[in-house]
Amino acid sequence: MSSIFDSILTDGFSVGLYLLCLLFAGLCGGIAALALSRERAATRSFLISLVVLPIAVTTVVLMVNGNVGTGIAVAGAFSLVRFRSAAGKARDISAIFLVMTAGLACAAGYLAIALIFTVLASGLMLLLSRIPMRCERFMELHITVPESLHFAHAFDDLFTQYTRSWQLVKAKTSNMGSLYKLDYKLELRDPAAAQEFLDALRCRNGNLELALLVAAEGGEEL
Repeated sequence: MSSIFDSILTDGFSVGLYLLCLLFAGLCGGIAALALSRERAATRSFLISLVVLPIAVTTVVLMVNGNVGTGIAVAGAFSLVRFRSAAGKARDISAIFLVMTAGLACAAGYLAIALIFTVLASGLMLLLSRIPMRCERFMELHITVPESLHFAHAFDDLFTQYTRSWQLVKAKTSNMGSLYKLDYKLELRDPAAAQEFLDALRCRNGNLELALLVAAEGGEEL
């Protein structure tokens, strides 16, 4: 009896084996999509892509099957798709590589390896997503103040109490110069104290508009 880690394609190729490879490729993509959907809010189209991509990769690799000319043509087609795509987030690209690797393993007939790799990689992705990161405390603060308030040092005591660092990145006038709109980048000491921080700020700015947002994740792009 052959080992489960041996390729199922060593004794030839048939429609049944092809469908079995596609089944395992789709299963691996589904596991990766489920893991990513639990880790973060992902769009439906991206999750569908994670399921379909390993199936497509499996078919492409089986189609090439040692044909150099076909392989070059496929590589050129994938290059065109890549250069017409915008840079994505690091986690999204990692998930795409995960399902492509699973698809390649299925195309080679190593179904058990593909399944085990997908489960372990998805589990690792979920585990790492639970580790608190310092970047999760970085926020953007948009605050409106009246023109009578000298804003240069008006909130220094609150920033010292609730944040580790802060920086004024933008200031502009509004409402015919009667209001100032200030944009800060800051790092909260404790994200759970965000509401208390906002309450203290609105008492200082005359209960005008406030907004506390998670900092943009531009640094994750690849």
